[in-house]
Order: sequence, then C-alpha cells, then structure tokens
Amino acid sequence: MMQVMLAPLRFLWNATRGHRTRPWQSEYLKWRIETYSGKRAETLHTREVISFLWQEKWQLLRFLRWTAEMDRFRKFTSRGLEQ
Repeated sequence: MMQVMLAPLRFLWNATRGHRTRPWQSEYLKWRIETYSGKRAETLHTREVISFLWQEKWQLLRFLRWTAEMDRFRKFTSRGLEQ
C-alpha cells in the first residue's frame, strides 16, 4: 500500500530532474504532454502545463497507479527469476 502512495512522488521526482522547483519547465513533462494531447511541447507555457495537469488529474493518477502496479510486478518477477 505504501508503494502505491509513493509511486506518484517517485515518478514526479524522476520526471522533473533538473526542474524540481519548477516542474512545469521540465522538458520531459512537456514531451509527455505532447505525446498524450498532441499539443506542441515547444509552445507550452506554465499556464498551459498547469491547466493540463489539473484537467487530466484523474487520468494522471490512474496512470501513476498503473506504473506502481507494473513496478511491483517487475520486482515480483525478477525476484522469482533470481531463485
């Protein structure tokens, strides 16, 4: 349960490397928004990034829960392969 709660923080920590105090400037996050929404990453400004994150918050949380589940699965299967 704790891993599910920490997964969003871990993802944000990794995704905002170099821009942790201003995550809306992260090129990685802008690229992810571009691939999801089709909006050009070069044209995204702070207001658009924050607006997108707010509008898509439930989809983003669902994605983060999925990444936590995949991480648990990866750890479980890799543990089984080591034995």
